[in-house]
Amino acid sequence: MILLTGSSDSYVQFIVVLLIFIVVLAVTTYVTKWIANYQKQQNVNCNIEVIETTRISNNKYIQIIRAGDTYMVIAVCKDTVTMLGEVPKEQLKEARPQQLSLNFKEMLERAVKKDSSNDDQSKE
Repeated sequence: MILLTGSSDSYVQFIVVLLIFIVVLAVTTYVTKWIANYQKQQNVNCNIEVIETTRISNNKYIQIIRAGDTYMVIAVCKDTVTMLGEVPKEQLKEARPQQLSLNFKEMLERAVKKDSSNDDQSKE
């Protein structure tokens, strides 16, 4: 029979704690994916869709929604939702996808330019 010394006992303890940690992470990952799939199935709507949302104050938003073939503008407040009116589909503008082709160097140069222009304005 092999007797465990103090240092080897701490290594075994560390390995056991590490294995328990890995098992907890695996279970957490599995449960998170399961809940995400469950919620995705609950939120499958083909007749109602939020097209656009704009914040107008702290707890107040204006939204364009599609319900069936009708587009409506609603005001969403903390406790109420109010229909403001309908919008014909022809009046809606399609959102253009924004191009995020800037690399880090270009972003850094823009940030430096903004910072230097703010410094120039504060000196005046």
